[in-house]
Amino acid sequence: MELLDALDPLLQTFWYIAIPTTLIFTVQAVMTFLGVDSSDGLQADFDGDLDGGDATFQLFSLRNLINFLLGFSWSGISFFNTINNSTILIAVAALIGCLFVFLFFIIIKQVQKLEEDNSFKIENTLNKSAEVYLTIPENKLGKGKIMISINGAFHELEAMTEHPEKITSGSTVKVVKIENNNLIIVQPI
Repeated sequence: MELLDALDPLLQTFWYIAIPTTLIFTVQAVMTFLGVDSSDGLQADFDGDLDGGDATFQLFSLRNLINFLLGFSWSGISFFNTINNSTILIAVAALIGCLFVFLFFIIIKQVQKLEEDNSFKIENTLNKSAEVYLTIPENKLGKGKIMISINGAFHELEAMTEHPEKITSGSTVKVVKIENNNLIIVQPI
């Protein structure tokens, strides 16, 4: 690090922050793209959510510290010869560091909008058509089974009918009601 010894002390400080921060950021980015990155590994003792909800974005985390220091140090290095007043330079660098954290927050919010919940909910079967898998006895005298496609996945569910005739296998039915959160009531189409 003899190269840095000849520099101004403020510029040295920016470089001493920039080098390890850039290395850590690079490792975090590679881990994120490989899918290894699940969390920062550090937990704060207080809630730092920006919107007070159950968002996964924590204001005080290792990732945000790295983002801040990355913006702070590299903008300090970049503007060192342009801004002569060290107080203004540090303020501008801190502002840009905060901007990096804010931009990361915006990017995370946009990525979270792409999230989709494909878990099966029986309520999603209402008014959908299905195929009878096992014959359904008439007038709720017994249970049969239907095959129904919800969110691109097929589900085999128990079903009954209030129809006066049994519904044979291979028939197409419509889900009209859900009883006891697990029993489907159907009618022939």
